Amino acid sequence: MADIDIKDIVKEENIVYKKTKVLTDKVMHYCPGCGHSTTHRIIAEVIEEMGIQDKTIGIAPVGCSVFMYDYIDVDTQEAAHGRAPALATAIKRLLPDRFVFTYQGDGDLAAIGTAETIHACNRGENITMIFINNGIYGMTGGQMAPTSLEGMRTSTTPYGRDPGLMGHPIKMTELVAQLPGTYYVTRQAVHTPNLVRKTKKAIRKAFEYQKLNKGVSFVEVVSNCNSGWKMTPVKAVKWLDENMLSFYPLGDIKVPEK
Repeated sequence: MADIDIKDIVKEENIVYKKTKVLTDKVMHYCPGCGHSTTHRIIAEVIEEMGIQDKTIGIAPVGCSVFMYDYIDVDTQEAAHGRAPALATAIKRLLPDRFVFTYQGDGDLAAIGTAETIHACNRGENITMIFINNGIYGMTGGQMAPTSLEGMRTSTTPYGRDPGLMGHPIKMTELVAQLPGTYYVTRQAVHTPNLVRKTKKAIRKAFEYQKLNKGVSFVEVVSNCNSGWKMTPVKAVKWLDENMLSFYPLGDIKVPEK
């Protein structure tokens, strides 16, 4: 019996879902259940659907975020830790017709890069900032991040975060929403199918708004870090729902006036 090609059996019209061509064929190294991989897929799908692959430039700084350049097939520039908004500012001003976005974790955007974040938002740079908030330093050993919750155990807060010693968690998204240079500010998540759809809509808006030259579009994605939290993927999602979302509620925080 002759070999049967599966392509002869599975017709194009029967395919429910297929990988976007903007994602590379490299196997993602992220931990099972991590929100980085899902967010990568969303960004790649938005770029493909908008037809802007050859016009998009991503900025990936230090941390788990840096591996974006291996997985999303667009021009990508690596930035020093925390300096992605500054680099994005330069690129967008030199190439104003490009869609420029940063992809940053909480340790990067809200700690060493606080100044770059605040001032880029305050200047109203016409860029998109995508902020992954998993409340911990995921790559470097699970240390406390600026976004770690009160009482949260990390490698540097083994007895839980004490605001009296370590300060309070920072709500960066609410903070930048107060600045006149931000145009669209939202907080989303990617650990359920419904939330993935909402996040994709938010990221699509953030890219579309660059056409208007109205300022920064800022999308926070609340995620889990199974390895940093020392939990299984299932337990991490449950912990996220029960703890992270009560302090970091989802939804639009600043929307353009009609």
